[in-house]
Amino acid sequence: MSLFDEIKKKLSHEFIDIVEWLDTSDDTIVHRFERYQNEIKNEAKLIVREGQAAVFINEGQLADVFTPGTYTLNTKNLPILATLKGWKYGFNSPFKAEVYYVNTRLFTDEKWGTKNPIMLSDERFGLVEIRAFGTYSFKINDPGKFVVDVVGTDGNFTNYEVNEHLKSLIVTRFTDTVGEANLPIELYAANTTELSQTCQEVMQPEFGRVGIELEKFFIENVSMPEDLKKEIFEYSRLDKLDMTKLSQFKAAKAMEAAAKNEGGTAGAGMGMGMGFVLAQQMGSMMNPQMAQQPFATQQGQGPAVPPPIPTQVLYHYSVNGQQLGPVNFDKLKELFANRTVNRDSLVWKPGMASWTALKDVAELKVFLGGSTPPPLPTT
Repeated sequence: MSLFDEIKKKLSHEFIDIVEWLDTSDDTIVHRFERYQNEIKNEAKLIVREGQAAVFINEGQLADVFTPGTYTLNTKNLPILATLKGWKYGFNSPFKAEVYYVNTRLFTDEKWGTKNPIMLSDERFGLVEIRAFGTYSFKINDPGKFVVDVVGTDGNFTNYEVNEHLKSLIVTRFTDTVGEANLPIELYAANTTELSQTCQEVMQPEFGRVGIELEKFFIENVSMPEDLKKEIFEYSRLDKLDMTKLSQFKAAKAMEAAAKNEGGTAGAGMGMGMGFVLAQQMGSMMNPQMAQQPFATQQGQGPAVPPPIPTQVLYHYSVNGQQLGPVNFDKLKELFANRTVNRDSLVWKPGMASWTALKDVAELKVFLGGSTPPPLPTT
């Protein structure tokens, strides 16, 4: 052993008889108490303040854990270490052990978020992507397990290091939870409170396995692509509206926009016409019975008189001196086609003074085909 090592050892024996840690940082979770060759004097004082725990490690094995208070270090206060060392009748100064101070206060407002979008399947929109972020709070509730399973031999374990581990765990469990929830895509953003509580319940056992308690877990926002958001808004509106009324409303809005278009005299006339049509369309939407009335009546000009219903002309015809009929125009044409009557057959209809040959009735001449052309000129 060198002279310098001997001096440090003597100084350690002479002055270091109090084991304590004053935390001057905001992010240290575990601090290893440093002294020469991990030697602690017999009957040394151990001070553990509120918000701390002291963990003794002997040759990689968890020994004793101390909660807040002041202790005299001897075999009585170190029963597990004494058993590991085989001390039956006390121990001589100094003894060796690693002491880790663990910060047990609540760490709040820690950030988490999904680095990459999460792929989900929705019955209406197919495969969609969402992102999420929020905050969480945690504290160390089993210092011994945390030091052994997470810290290892790290002499100064910070909040940043544990958060990197926790964020990966959070994103993994969050992805599993939202995937199994199988909610309509728009409900993830609308039910963040319930989803936060569910995620916390799912994640807590995972945190507990390494000595951490997840105090709070919050989902602040669930976001999705803008085009998907627009589709969801449009779908929600259509789901609540009467499609017939929606079509009528959109048609009325289009006509109203056209009526406002200025285009000189022609534009003004078109605007007036479109305005009349718009009034009729809107009136039809407001009063379905009005849509069945003539337009003149809707404009307050009195009921329009419809033309008389056309009556069908019936013909009587003569075959071999016998009067037959009456038949309509189409039936008479059929009789002419099958040669029951011919161009010289006599026919009569109401309004005619006497029986007349078919070829001399104006409307029946169509049965005869085209007109006979004049004779060719002679050369």
